[in-house]
Amino acid sequence: QVQLVESGGGLVEAGDSLRLSCVVSGRTFDRYTMGWFRQAPGKEREFVAGVSWSGITDYTDSVKGRFTISRDNAKNTVWLQMNSLNADDTAVYYCAADYRTWNVPSRPGEYDYWGQGTQVTVSS
Repeated sequence: QVQLVESGGGLVEAGDSLRLSCVVSGRTFDRYTMGWFRQAPGKEREFVAGVSWSGITDYTDSVKGRFTISRDNAKNTVWLQMNSLNADDTAVYYCAADYRTWNVPSRPGEYDYWGQGTQVTVSS
């Protein structure tokens, strides 16, 4: 069974930084794409960033230049470094794994497994 565990969320002030992590267990012997999504109250879950097994990355426009996704396949860990946070970044952040494609999908339905989510709150 594939399990994803996020950590690193919290309450910060605007302009601060956070680093989220996601540890994957289970099918770590298979190649997989990792994505970060977020969902704010009353809004749909949206793609934030993703990275393929080989290192191809993609970001949503609102976080380009501020967020960086990275992974260490030997550690089965993916990170999301978030800088210059603002109130619009407040959401529950989820990591997700896709074992079916070798690129970086942006639709939630393309991902096979999900973490429990970690809350990120940015105060003004």
